[in-house]
Formats: sequence, structure tokens, C-alpha cells
Amino acid sequence: MKKIYLICSLAVFLGIAGGISYFLIRDANASIPKDVTLINQNGDKYNFGKDNTKLKLIEFIYTHCPDVCPTTTQKMVELKKDLIKKGVYGKDIEFITITIDPYRDTPEILQKYRQGFGINNDNAWVFLTGEKQNIKKDQKEIRKVTDALQFQYKDPGNGQFVHSTFTYLVDENNKFIAKFPMGKEFNKQEVYDKIIDKIE
Repeated sequence: MKKIYLICSLAVFLGIAGGISYFLIRDANASIPKDVTLINQNGDKYNFGKDNTKLKLIEFIYTHCPDVCPTTTQKMVELKKDLIKKGVYGKDIEFITITIDPYRDTPEILQKYRQGFGINNDNAWVFLTGEKQNIKKDQKEIRKVTDALQFQYKDPGNGQFVHSTFTYLVDENNKFIAKFPMGKEFNKQEVYDKIIDKIE
């Protein structure tokens, strides 16, 4: 009986280890397609293949989110101050906020959202949505990014999205580097250290 228990325990352990390895390998190979084009808060097109000179810290939000999304944005505002002091913000790293609710989050709404956090006259932090001409096309473009980074989200029908709670750091070529928890679990120092490590 004890032998069977040990065998079962070992099988469970190997299964968990294998699962963890799978996700680590999958994350390591993740890369955002360079043909993805979205619209920024000014109504201008943003293409993920245009700039291959900077790291990108990516957060996914929707402006009607009551908690984790605005908390993450605020923590990124604080992180930005540290990166400015280091002299790398805008030069070696840019921030990207992508809405998962392009139907409601127009460029104008995103503009107001960012202004609410004091993010003004900042070309190194873009807020992205769809073109509004074709909502299915918009969702498809956004899904290219979320699928590449394994960020999950769904609207259950009441406008309050259920979604993953991670932010992502990608390199100059949009390849996955690391992911960090959103909301209160977003560790500003951890993210800062990872960014600086990759830059230096």
C-alpha cells in the first residue's frame, strides 16, 4: 500500500513538474506578431513591428474595471518615475496599455483614462484600442497580442470582464521576457530590476 502511495505521489509530482515546464517553455517562445496594428489614444495607428529599439511593458485593461486594472496602471505610474530617474524611460523602455474592451474604450475614453492618472504629454506610454470600423476585426487584432502572451479574457455578458492578472515585459522584437502579477501584487521593484537587468 505504501509503495502504491509513493508511486502515485511521484506520478503527481512529475505531472506537475511537466506542466510547469510546458508553461515555461511556452512563455519563453511567445512573441507578438509584428503585423498587429491598433489605434492609440490620439486616433493614430500603432504597429508592433515599427519600433525594434525598445523594451515594452504591456498591461491589458478595460476602463470599466473596478479594481485590478486601475491599481496596476497606478503602480506603473510609480514605476515610470523610477525609470525616468534612471534615464531609461522613453529611451530604452516604453509602456503599452491595451484595452480588451475596444467597443466601449474609444481613443477618447482612453485619453480620459490616462489623464486621470496624470499621464499627459507622454509619447513613451501608448494606450491602444481598435479602429471601431469593424469590431470583429478589432477583437481579432487585440487577440493576436493576448493569445501570443497567453493572456485570457472573456465578457460574461454584463460588461465586467473576467481576465488574467499579469503584465508582460517583451524585448525589442516583441519576444516574451517575463510576466508579473497585476494589481496589489504588482511588485514595482521586481519589475524595475528586470527592466534594468535587460537594458544593462
